[in-house]
Amino acid sequence: MKAMLYTKQRIYKYFLLSTAGDIEELPLQVVLKNCYEGELTMKQNLITDIVQGMLPYLNNAQSKQLQEVLQHALMNYKVSQDIETVKESEQDFVELFLSAKRIEGCSEKSLKYYKSTITTMLITLDKSAKYIVTDDIRGYLTEYQRKNGLSKVTIDNIRRILSSFFSWLEDEDYILKNPVRRIHKVKTGTNIKETYSDEALELMRDNCTELRDLAMIDMLASTGMRVGEMVLLNRNDIDFNERECIVFGKGSKERVVYFDARTKIHLQNYLDSRSDNNPALFVSLKVPHKRLQIGGIETRLREFGKQLGLHKVHPHKFRRTLATMAIDKGMPIEQLQQLLGHKKIDTTLQYAMVKQSNVKIAHRKYIG
Repeated sequence: MKAMLYTKQRIYKYFLLSTAGDIEELPLQVVLKNCYEGELTMKQNLITDIVQGMLPYLNNAQSKQLQEVLQHALMNYKVSQDIETVKESEQDFVELFLSAKRIEGCSEKSLKYYKSTITTMLITLDKSAKYIVTDDIRGYLTEYQRKNGLSKVTIDNIRRILSSFFSWLEDEDYILKNPVRRIHKVKTGTNIKETYSDEALELMRDNCTELRDLAMIDMLASTGMRVGEMVLLNRNDIDFNERECIVFGKGSKERVVYFDARTKIHLQNYLDSRSDNNPALFVSLKVPHKRLQIGGIETRLREFGKQLGLHKVHPHKFRRTLATMAIDKGMPIEQLQQLLGHKKIDTTLQYAMVKQSNVKIAHRKYIG
C-alpha cells in the first residue's frame, strides 16, 4: 500500500498544536499519525455519505459491496473537508427537525428546549450528526450528567429528545440508523410527591385577604388545570351556568375543565369587585391591572405559603392533589386522563397517588 503523503504545511500545523506552551515536543511519527488518522476519518465520512445517498437504490449486499469498492478506490487519495459547510448543514438539520415538530403542534417553549438540547450535544461532540454513533451519545450523557449534577429524570428527558431528533433524521433518510435506539430508558426511582391536605387547603382559603387570591386558589384546586392554562383564560371563557370553561393545553389542544359551586361563588365575587376593563380572568392588584403571568402566580403562592408555614406551596401541587383525590374517590383513570389533558395515560398514573391509608383498608377488605 502506497504511503500517504503529507505536505510540510500540514505537518507544521500539527507540530505547532502539539508543542503549544511548555508541552514537550512530540516525535514526528506521532504528528504524522495524527494527520493520518484525521485523513482516515474524513475519508470514512465521505464513504458513509455516498453509501447513505445510494441506500434507496441498493439492497444490503449491494450497499456493502459499494462501501468496499469506495474504500479501495479512495485508498491513494487525500480527502479534505469544508468545515463551514458542515456547520451550516448541521444547523439545517436542527431547523428542519424543529419545523417538523412545530407542524406537529409542539409549543414554542418546547421547541426552544429541543433546540438548546440538540445544539449543546452537537457542539460538545464536535461531530456531524451523520457520523455520531451510540458510544458517542452514551459517553455524552454520562459526562453531561457528571459535570452538571443532573437527576436521572433530566438525563432521560435529554435522551428522549435526542432519540426523537435522530429518529427523524433516520425517517428522512439523512442517516442509516438512530444511534440512540440502543440506549434504553434511564431507570428512575419512584418519588412520592407531596399533595395538599384538606387542612392545608382550608388554611389557605381562610387566610386569603384578597378576593382574587381566594378565587385563584379555588380555581386551581377544583379544576386541576395547569397554571399556564389559567393565565390564558379570559372572563368570557367562563360558563357559570355549566360551571366549566375551555382551556388551551400543551400543543394548543382544547379541553373542557369543570369547577365546583364554591369556586363559582368566589370567582363571581372577584369579578364583580373589579373596576378594570382587562378581558383577562386574573389580573394584577395594582394599576394598570395587567394580566397575571405564571411567574406572578408562583411568587404569590410561594410567599403565601411561607406566611402560613406551609411546605412548598406551588400551582402544580394543586393539580397533583386533585388527581390523587379523584383516584382516591374511585374516578376511572381514563376520565382523569381526559380531565388533566394528558396525551399518555402513563403520565396520569405518575400524577395520581393512592393514599397509603386506603391501601391498608383495601388490604383488610380483600385479603384480611
